[in-house]
Amino acid sequence: MIQVIAVTHDSKKVTYTNLDELDITLYKWCWIDFNMPTHEEIDELHNYFHFHPLAIEDCVHRLQRPKLDYYDDFTFFVTHVINSDDFTKEEINFFVGSNFVVSFHYQNFNQINQVWNRLISTDIIKDWDQYHCFYEVLDKIVDQYFPIIYKIEDVLNEIEDNTENKSMDILLDELFDIRHQLLTLRHTVNPMRDLLYRMLNSQHLEGIKRKVPYFSDIYDHLLKLSEMVDSNREITMDIRDSYISVNSHQANQVMKILTIITSIFAPLTFIAGIYGMNFEYMPELTMKYGYFISLGLMGIIALLMFFWFKRKGWF
Repeated sequence: MIQVIAVTHDSKKVTYTNLDELDITLYKWCWIDFNMPTHEEIDELHNYFHFHPLAIEDCVHRLQRPKLDYYDDFTFFVTHVINSDDFTKEEINFFVGSNFVVSFHYQNFNQINQVWNRLISTDIIKDWDQYHCFYEVLDKIVDQYFPIIYKIEDVLNEIEDNTENKSMDILLDELFDIRHQLLTLRHTVNPMRDLLYRMLNSQHLEGIKRKVPYFSDIYDHLLKLSEMVDSNREITMDIRDSYISVNSHQANQVMKILTIITSIFAPLTFIAGIYGMNFEYMPELTMKYGYFISLGLMGIIALLMFFWFKRKGWF
């Protein structure tokens, strides 16, 4: 579906649902949105706008890395949106020219709809242009990252507290899922940060220069997001190392107890083995109290070894 908002030179808004009646040279600026376009509508990128084939190819063959490309009469931008449910990435592409901005996406995004509805309903249109429209959508895209990372932080807190007393295997599985989500977020936030850095330092984008405070604010948000992602990745590493250390400590404790028990019974087994041999001439076998003496000796040895291990702090 193609939808158009055209702004006249006297700040009036005109809407279109196709490109047949649109002549962008008659307007101050236009926003043309390709929302889940058909093959015929995709052809309009070439037939109507005459965009470069490489830029059109980047639109059709997703996913591209967030980037910007300079062409003679427009600049091409690739941005990423993350689905908070399954952490899949989707593209929103922009063509920004002297009097137009074209947005292109294969899914219906709230970020686009919010800005579109706001532009339709606002009465103050003089401050809007194609770059301000681009800024508004880009700001909504970046703002959408924050709830995702806040949700990850809440899950990390639950894993760290373990109020539900989950087993260590389940906790480690959840922790590795979080690390995978953070990696996906990192592969989106960092390229978007680099994209904003290039935009702010570009000598070719006059429209960006006029709105540096706006785009700088988005860049600051991306810097903060990048730091939050790295910080949470470090937290996952700390939690993982802590769980592994606790698991190793518990295993060592079990092995220590088993070793102590084995050490105590070793001399008792030795005594029992001696008197279990079937030799005929063993003086102790004819003693009246030999059985009780051997049991008492075993008990004394076991107690002495127990108190010695306890004094060493092994219990």
